Amino acid sequence: MASEKKVVAKKILVIGPSWVGDMVMAQSLFILLKQQSVNVSIDVLAPSWSQPILNRMPEVSQAIDMPIGHGIFNWKLRREIGIKLRAEKYTQAIILPNSFKSALIPWFAKIQHRTGWRGEMRYGLINDIRGLKKKSYPLMVQRFAALALTKDTILPKSIAPPALKFYKDKAVNLINKLGLNCDRKILVLCAGAEFGPSKQWPAKHYAEVASNRISEGWQVWLLGSGKDKQVGQEIINYLSQSDRDHCNNLAGLTLLDEAIDLLSVANIVVTNDSGLMHISAAVDTPLIVLYGSTSPHFTPPLNKKAVALSIPVECGPCFKRICPINSMKCLDDLTPAKVISELLRLAGD
Repeated sequence: MASEKKVVAKKILVIGPSWVGDMVMAQSLFILLKQQSVNVSIDVLAPSWSQPILNRMPEVSQAIDMPIGHGIFNWKLRREIGIKLRAEKYTQAIILPNSFKSALIPWFAKIQHRTGWRGEMRYGLINDIRGLKKKSYPLMVQRFAALALTKDTILPKSIAPPALKFYKDKAVNLINKLGLNCDRKILVLCAGAEFGPSKQWPAKHYAEVASNRISEGWQVWLLGSGKDKQVGQEIINYLSQSDRDHCNNLAGLTLLDEAIDLLSVANIVVTNDSGLMHISAAVDTPLIVLYGSTSPHFTPPLNKKAVALSIPVECGPCFKRICPINSMKCLDDLTPAKVISELLRLAGD
């Protein structure tokens, strides 16, 4: 007797965001789609850098490379991609970015049901268009998840947080490969921020936190991309010679999937509001998040073990990449002592 074929109720193409943190938060949308229909198939069109993240999301059937860079229009190539995707016969497209151009590919692909927020006046390109009431959905993760539901359906009070798959054995292998060890407790510092310097807590402050933990028998790993290697070295330069023996600058030495596994074995992470912050939260590692130009009321860490720290300033949150008044008071005045106090509480010391 022939086995029954699995019936796919829906085949959805999601146009993914262009930032690491946003891509992690999009998993809450994918989870909600699966909760509504276990047989739904979800493909995500997104930049190639995001594939390691999407590969750690069991809800995603396929990650499709988006070859057009962030901010580039390229009508011709978008049309070519859309025409090629017609063969997939998607039943719905969900467009997460708010730009006009991000809605073109589903339209060229002739996907019948195209869902998204109004954004840049995308009438026609999106035929299931939603008008965003920011007070109803103050969090970005809520705005993503709401697109899983039919129009005017009330979002559940509890949204499943992102939960990336991680592999402890791969982390151990990488630790050995990098010449590290787990003999001491691990504090990970993520001092970079792709968005811009207005999100970056001062290197001197990070160094003070690192020195405090090293004095208590911990070790420190500095994680980030190759762009964060310099700020990692600045942190090390502030440390005493003896402290430097227990601080490793790993910025640029790990792939994104490797960073996921390393963050899963950390005891605590201290980080700016960044992509690695959202990854840390999604692997359920205790963390402290430092907010400057952005707000924990918009993109908080979706982790019950997380602490969000910020200080009120008249000019913030400004959501600017570079401080418009050349002050950085919002981060400079967020003291290491305050962070260390929260760190001690999280660590149970």
